[in-house]
Amino acid sequence: MNAYTPTERSRVKRLHERGKYDEATIFPILDSAFIAHIAYVIDGQPFVTPTAFWREGRTLYWHGSAASRMLRFQEGGVPACVAVTHLDGLVLARSGFHHSINYRSVMAFGTAHLVSDPREESRQLDLFVDRLYPGRRDDIRPNEIQELKGTTVIAMEIEEASAKTRSGPPKDDEPDYALDCWAGVIPISQIVGEPIADPKLKPGVAFPKRLAGYAASNRLDSLLLENAEALVSPALA
Repeated sequence: MNAYTPTERSRVKRLHERGKYDEATIFPILDSAFIAHIAYVIDGQPFVTPTAFWREGRTLYWHGSAASRMLRFQEGGVPACVAVTHLDGLVLARSGFHHSINYRSVMAFGTAHLVSDPREESRQLDLFVDRLYPGRRDDIRPNEIQELKGTTVIAMEIEEASAKTRSGPPKDDEPDYALDCWAGVIPISQIVGEPIADPKLKPGVAFPKRLAGYAASNRLDSLLLENAEALVSPALA
């Protein structure tokens, strides 16, 4: 099993038994998320920026406008931390102290830098589109040169990463189990809704069959994970 070696910056210290460092735990948490929070420091001031992201192998990518202050700062190579969290449930216990939440989270560390090769930039942007919408690149026009010039793609090889999760019922003090107080879990998930067509959609253009997975009531995290798994080549698995 491939795993990251934890150091002081990545080792889970509180409730360490919830921490894991293997790719089999970390990658699915990343791949089933849409938004990550990127942390970095500019002139001594910490910033955290939420942004869409994607993964290929042990490298994370994000993108934005070439005019973005965050991206221009990261181009030259700066330390960064990428965090992802899924909220899976509210945990109600028999005391306020033992109330909790069920979650899956990852913190990944590395050095953010510019993807400078235009061909690799275009390939990564195509990968990003297909990561969210399987086969979508086959339906839309190719990237244009001016669009690529106006877009910055940042890469960060994951040097260290840790996952921390909680699941299951509350863990109360033994005497409290006799109390007449409801306890348990209220599950929480993001659910896909019904597609809403663009008012300017050309008549007769149907919703793509290849996006059938975006059926109403499907869980978004499960859908994103399935999409990501379909894109990962055997060499990167």
